[in-house]
Amino acid sequence: MSTSVKIMPCLDMQNGRVVKGVHFVDIRDAGDPVQCAIAYCNKGADELAMLDITATVEGRATMIEVVKKVAEVTTVPFTVGGGISDLKSAQTVLDAGANKVSISSAGFRKPELIPELIREFGVDKVTVAIDVDKNAAMPSGYEVYIDGGRTATGVDAVEWAKRVDGYGVQVILPTSKSGDGARTGYDVPVIKAIKDVVSAEVVASGGAGKLEHFYEAVQAGATILLAASIFHFGIIEISDLKAYLKGRGVTVL
Repeated sequence: MSTSVKIMPCLDMQNGRVVKGVHFVDIRDAGDPVQCAIAYCNKGADELAMLDITATVEGRATMIEVVKKVAEVTTVPFTVGGGISDLKSAQTVLDAGANKVSISSAGFRKPELIPELIREFGVDKVTVAIDVDKNAAMPSGYEVYIDGGRTATGVDAVEWAKRVDGYGVQVILPTSKSGDGARTGYDVPVIKAIKDVVSAEVVASGGAGKLEHFYEAVQAGATILLAASIFHFGIIEISDLKAYLKGRGVTVL
């Protein structure tokens, strides 16, 4: 497993446009997905994620035409999530040019789907995303949310991550609902709590607002650093982020 830290801009998609919200709501436009993908590849992104944020709630598949267009211009590993609910929808997304699929709600509702996807497509093609929020009643203090962060499950987030890891998943992507888009920092305790119990790579997601936040996530055990609004709106450039991390002794690609 790579010890190099990777930078992963995320394109949150709605109605064919890149958007960005705060705490999964208050959505605003952030541009054309193809233009964003070209820019990020040119600026040194190591991976790219695209998430159809309302596909699951609206009960529809990911927008395949958009996936195809973005895949055509993307020169780094490309993960697509949102609305992937079975082997067929995963196959369609991979056939459209995605390198990996990310599942969240469907994998929670049908845990057997996770090993099925791994068997069908290979372990390097499957990421499991977990939306989390603080809940003091949970053993870890964090609860799993599904349906784009709308539905509480009553399940402990760290326990679910441990179960996911047991299926052989190589990348787990927890996103803090309270941190999403707020630029107040990643939820470092949940990154650390999950990394302490899994062998998978952990993605830091939700809340990056300044350079220090990325370093804090690395210290907690994250090896893939995902961010959206700070890249979309030019608050931090990828080259500056990599230079900063290198200056702190972090190995970056």
